[in-house]
Amino acid sequence: MQEFKVYTSSRSQLIDITHEVSCILSGYKAQDGIITVFTPHTTAAITINENADPAVCSDILSKLDRLIPPGEAFYRHLEGNSDSHLKSSLVGASEQILVKGGKLVLGTWQGIYFAEFDGPRTRKVYVDFIEK
Repeated sequence: MQEFKVYTSSRSQLIDITHEVSCILSGYKAQDGIITVFTPHTTAAITINENADPAVCSDILSKLDRLIPPGEAFYRHLEGNSDSHLKSSLVGASEQILVKGGKLVLGTWQGIYFAEFDGPRTRKVYVDFIEK
């Protein structure tokens, strides 16, 4: 298992980590299998989505903020980041990606994203590869 850090600069953001995951994958000799990307934070997530048009990331974050706004009166969590926990739960803490011929099996426009919902912070991402 490998790990790397992600440094976020705003409360909510999506950061393309495809390159970092690909670099870790290149260190493995096996050609086929499954790679898991996981973050151990309750207010962050991992997702796969379009990486060609940056407006997609903005649209995703805007919609999540409208669906789950910060500061709702019914939130009971004392830290004031209940919305971040809810967003993280909906998006999910990990993704599994197939690997074929030593390469990530992603669609033409897909990338792997670290989703920050309670930044800015320094976060960890873990990557593990299971050979087929």
